[in-house]
Amino acid sequence: MNEVSLRHTSQLSEGELRRVRELLDAAFEGEFGGEDFEHALGGLHVLVHEGGELVAHGSVVQRRVLHRGRALRTGYVEAVAVRADRRRRGLGALVMEAVEGVVERAYALGALSASADGARLYAGRGWRVWGGEIGVLGPGGPERLPEEEGATYVWTPPGGGVLLDPTTGPLWFDWRDGDVL
Repeated sequence: MNEVSLRHTSQLSEGELRRVRELLDAAFEGEFGGEDFEHALGGLHVLVHEGGELVAHGSVVQRRVLHRGRALRTGYVEAVAVRADRRRRGLGALVMEAVEGVVERAYALGALSASADGARLYAGRGWRVWGGEIGVLGPGGPERLPEEEGATYVWTPPGGGVLLDPTTGPLWFDWRDGDVL
């Protein structure tokens, strides 16, 4: 039986944060750095336990995205991972269901940067690739991020959120250290 919980970073003990980090390090096969972990903190964490063991995780942190002259409160999805020996059992969908609930209740839209492995999960849940330009408001001003185009997904809550049209301009994300998206 899977137990899904939703907890803010401030509610997690050092041991729990260590277990989250260990899961992420293993799931991303050593390609999950300190700045990546930092990006996953400060918001709400979806934790999936099976038999008392952490087997899946995702988090939602607040970011600002500029689109058509508006700064949109965005639930940015970070650190979605399932333990390797538990994949293809619906745990990623459990994480995303909880993530989408957070976005629906608190944000104008959801956004994430998808790996090739994760893209199918997100697309299957109604997240769509942003078809327009992607950029960041960097320390030196706006910077286009063409490498993020085609990998950035957005989701608007059913019956709410904001209407996004990629033909009317880019999405400009707020700046952060490390991988901006």
